[in-house]
Amino acid sequence: MKGILGKKTGMTQVFNSAGHLIPVTVIEAGPCKVVQVKIAEKDGYSTTQLGFDVIKKEKSVPKGRLGHFKKVNLPAHRFLREIKMEGFKVGDTVSVELFNKGDKISITGISKGKGFQGVMKRFHYRGGPASHGSMFYRAPGSIGSSSFPSRVWKNKGLPGHMGDERVTTKGIEVIDVKKEQNLLLVKGAVPGANGGYLIIRKND
Repeated sequence: MKGILGKKTGMTQVFNSAGHLIPVTVIEAGPCKVVQVKIAEKDGYSTTQLGFDVIKKEKSVPKGRLGHFKKVNLPAHRFLREIKMEGFKVGDTVSVELFNKGDKISITGISKGKGFQGVMKRFHYRGGPASHGSMFYRAPGSIGSSSFPSRVWKNKGLPGHMGDERVTTKGIEVIDVKKEQNLLLVKGAVPGANGGYLIIRKND
């Protein structure tokens, strides 16, 4: 597996060689520093810990986290995640050069928070009639189950908190790699708002 950390910059559009317009998301991918390499014999599992987005003011970093970076003589980073990669050592730089045009990747991020929402927006309920004085439009309607089981079934879709969840979108195509600018252009949308941190993975 190959992977890198990044930040969603926004969306734009490009044209391919056939003149077709393709909507793309622009991701600032890396450069990332290898902060820690865990091995199965010592830590119980093997993984590589990457850091992204250097924090300029040390006083804004919790002392526990700052000590983690100072132990390996690296500046503190704002975003720290583990990816199961091999062949790296502490202090190495992971760049966007890991990816090539046409690669299929998986992107993990935190989806946009929608707050408290009703069933029509949250679960796509049809709702009731919207005309002729109907008093039932956006409500969930009857949710009980008569005499059996005389209760509401588990996992029934009801109003509640929507979004702000960890989401992974798979099979996203890399449209272009701009190595000098550390940018990835990927087809379509990715989870989260502009400025949100992302984990980008590619299975070899």
